[in-house]
Amino acid sequence: MKRLGGAYHFQEQIQQALNQLNSDLNLISNDLSTVALHFQLLREDYYPITADVLEKFKGGNGRFMGSLCGDVEGLLRLNEASFMAIQGEKILEEAKAFSSENLKNVIGKLEKVEAKQVQRSLEVPLYWRMERIEARNFIDSYAMDDSNSSVLLDLAKLDYNLIQWWRELNFKEKLSFSRDRLMEIYFWAIALSFEPQYAKCRICSTKYACLTTVVDDIYDIYGSLEELECFTKAITRWDVKAVQELPEYIMFSAISDFTNELAQQTLKDHGLDILPYIKEQAEMERGDIPKAVQSYMIEKRVSEEKAHGHIKELISNSWKKINKEILNNRFPQVIVNLSKNMARTTQCMYHHGDGLGTSTGVTKDCIVSSILRPIPI
Repeated sequence: MKRLGGAYHFQEQIQQALNQLNSDLNLISNDLSTVALHFQLLREDYYPITADVLEKFKGGNGRFMGSLCGDVEGLLRLNEASFMAIQGEKILEEAKAFSSENLKNVIGKLEKVEAKQVQRSLEVPLYWRMERIEARNFIDSYAMDDSNSSVLLDLAKLDYNLIQWWRELNFKEKLSFSRDRLMEIYFWAIALSFEPQYAKCRICSTKYACLTTVVDDIYDIYGSLEELECFTKAITRWDVKAVQELPEYIMFSAISDFTNELAQQTLKDHGLDILPYIKEQAEMERGDIPKAVQSYMIEKRVSEEKAHGHIKELISNSWKKINKEILNNRFPQVIVNLSKNMARTTQCMYHHGDGLGTSTGVTKDCIVSSILRPIPI
């Protein structure tokens, strides 16, 4: 249900099932695929399960048993489970190395569909993927599975098509010189929280990011030095009078109106005064961020392949930190999910280049399939 995108309808039932699974964990089978999947599901839902449940698959030499090398499904599950690691979990590092090496060895012998599944997992693990893109892809994959449940499949398709996010967008005013990135930004917003009850979150996130894009273009290509200094002072002082003589001072009014509207609504709904925090963050230091791969290549004088490997390792270590925080978190689950989905969305948007700045190819296909193109029933 998670991969089909409909788990949010059955949160209570899923929680009961996971509670039962957690209490019966010592009774589960000796099948690698089953144990790895159970471990992944429990840890992903914040259960403090130890990775020692995988020890049973090691031989007397302390390494994973050679008899597992041909178990493609088990290796795939083990590889996916290894990305739930936190720093210092040696067994999960061993699991990742063992499973990825053996999957690479057998991928050329697999059928096309299975080989594609393995290749996707080796490139971007399931845990790192954006939920709505994964749901769209898995619905198609599940439909080709002879053992699928027609009821679940129909439910997933209907649910996916009924969530017409784009109808929430009732603002289209953009300054003529600014980049039009409305759909890309809204795609990011639905990636953070796609469930229907979070419509306000999506709308506010989209408006904020659209305003940020316009401001970025004002500084980069439109404003003169004198105008930008005046605009910066207005933002810093939060004073509309400071920019009334500028040709596009309406931009500050738009920022001020949106901020005040958001602050008032938050105060009304939750009793929290967030306006001081928004003002504190309004004046941010700007500047172009150098591309990580190219910077590392120049700094260390290494090949592009080695640079990519280094960046991938940095990403992996960052996810370990995220996983540790999740297991020790004291925040509501919705906040944890937003934080986790931010990392997933960043992975999706920048995996094939700058998906926000130039939304072509893979990013464009994801946006169209997620927002505009329904699934045939």
